[in-house]
Amino acid sequence: MHIFLIPGFWLDGSSWERVTPALEAAGHRVHPLTLPGLESASADRRGIRLRDHVAAVLAAVDAVDGPVVLVGHSGGGAIAHAVADARPDRVARVVHVDTLPLGPGQVINDQLPVVDGEIPLPDWTQFDAGDLRDLDEGLRAEFRARAIPQPAAVATDPQVLTDERRYDVPATVIACEFSSEQVRAWISQGHPYVAELAAMRHVEYVDLPTGHWPQFTRPAELGEAILAAVGSSAAADGSPVDGTAG
Repeated sequence: MHIFLIPGFWLDGSSWERVTPALEAAGHRVHPLTLPGLESASADRRGIRLRDHVAAVLAAVDAVDGPVVLVGHSGGGAIAHAVADARPDRVARVVHVDTLPLGPGQVINDQLPVVDGEIPLPDWTQFDAGDLRDLDEGLRAEFRARAIPQPAAVATDPQVLTDERRYDVPATVIACEFSSEQVRAWISQGHPYVAELAAMRHVEYVDLPTGHWPQFTRPAELGEAILAAVGSSAAADGSPVDGTAG
């Protein structure tokens, strides 16, 4: 199986480096993506919008044959969901890592401070305690050293979705700073934030209690959870679970 790893804000493809070995060892073809404007701190981010990030992932998916699994962390989950909307016949599963599918017209996060048209990684005091769970001083220093400013429009552009076949694409939610029990409660309460998730027909939940960046705080467990999700998709379509056919 081809697995595309889509990072959240401030991160490039290398942020998955502690997760990819387990996926590759299981025989999968793993593609950690670096999105436009996130190539380096000095990259030109002017004019980059959410649709550019979606287009970049679409191009990567279209460059391979066969079914794919999309793994989106945080803001990357919105991009993965938009790609599933654009290619519902190609996406075997979307794995949402501490995030939920973003519905049409919603934005990823319009509360982050913008500086000169981009969003630098904020001071840690701007995050909730739940975000920072298990992110010790060493990991915080590593994260800040690798952090790349986010193109501002990616955070504030409304999500555009057009194909209701996206609701048939299986999804896995890996719940970290929030629990699967909380997500189910939000759905039962009719919270608009989970309206898109509530409309989806095949959703699995995995609890991985930690902060918002499990690729740093619990990478081994995150890799196992992704492998289990990929295995579910492979079994459903009759593909070998070890991924050697993809």
